[in-house]
Amino acid sequence: MRLRSRLFASFFAALAASAWLALWSWDAGPYARYLHHASWSELPGVGPICRAVPGASITLAASLHSLAWLLMIAAMMLPTAFPLFDNFRRMAVSHRRRHTLTALLIAGYAAAWAAFGLVAHGFDAALHLLVERSTTLLTEGWLIGAAIVALAGVYQFSTLKHRCLDKCRSPLMFITEHWHGRNPRRESFLLGVSHGVFCIGCCWALMLLMFAIGTGSVGWMLALGATMAAEKNLRLGKFIGKPLGIALLVWSAWIIVWNARIVDH
Repeated sequence: MRLRSRLFASFFAALAASAWLALWSWDAGPYARYLHHASWSELPGVGPICRAVPGASITLAASLHSLAWLLMIAAMMLPTAFPLFDNFRRMAVSHRRRHTLTALLIAGYAAAWAAFGLVAHGFDAALHLLVERSTTLLTEGWLIGAAIVALAGVYQFSTLKHRCLDKCRSPLMFITEHWHGRNPRRESFLLGVSHGVFCIGCCWALMLLMFAIGTGSVGWMLALGATMAAEKNLRLGKFIGKPLGIALLVWSAWIIVWNARIVDH
């Protein structure tokens, strides 16, 4: 049993480390701009397809963005959900299809975050369109950054966030509520989706910070991933939320004051 636990933990650590390594390599390579929400239609080999096939630009952009997003989720969010996966593995250890069930659980979790990624991509595209049509936002782009940071700060104090956090902090109870073994494969996948939804519920505002500070910043991803993992899984996690919320609100105020000062000069 201990050997299985160690092997599973090692596999999970290797999976997360591989995702971080891939992100670091991507960010350090010649195509780093495509990790930073640049136009995917500029990518060699993709541009000609976008020009030749009507509507291909939107479809490919969404698909490629989703792949990049899933890589970020594998790096940032899978480690925060490890307690759920490990508890489920222990409960399903006697099931003959335990590996399949665990894979379906992880797939369901990833599917929930992929859906959120598409929504975030649409939000980002709409925001860029709005900026292009607004002279004020075009010249004062810092207003959007300050608003996103303030939103993340305010959400740290919301009841919804703390309800979702309570679900994420009790993985064993969450499994017993959502998995009954009547239809193992279906329930495993839906368990992953359900946990992913609650995980999004407690982390979406912090994830939106990626749009304010750059979605391809590996350093910021590490900082946010570590913060969310600590908030969800450590005993001291309950004491992180409010100080973090205050820090984000102060940061937002600083952005406003600093840029107002520059405008005055």
